[in-house]
Amino acid sequence: MAWIYLTVAGLLEIVWAFYMKQSVGFTRLWPSILTLVFMFASFGLLSVAMKSLPLGTAYMVWTGIGALGAFVVGVAVLGEPANIWRILAALLILSGLILMRFSSAE
Repeated sequence: MAWIYLTVAGLLEIVWAFYMKQSVGFTRLWPSILTLVFMFASFGLLSVAMKSLPLGTAYMVWTGIGALGAFVVGVAVLGEPANIWRILAALLILSGLILMRFSSAE
């Protein structure tokens, strides 16, 4: 169950990162509020997952899902560039996530 909480926490990290971008430095009200709501939910689920997962594993997976997801949203939704080096970097993060999951005892 901890892995489910951790995965959802990582997905929520993508959402709050997107809304943080939309808040334009917390100068727009609703994107700022949504950032804080999703951030709180993400941290809460991360905290629950950390009850049974090691700190390093949980934090690495949480930030990895957020980083990879933010990259995909940036390219797909915000029109950010997707050159070969950025894609390779994203694939390396994905490989780290997969390796971390398979190396976990749970």
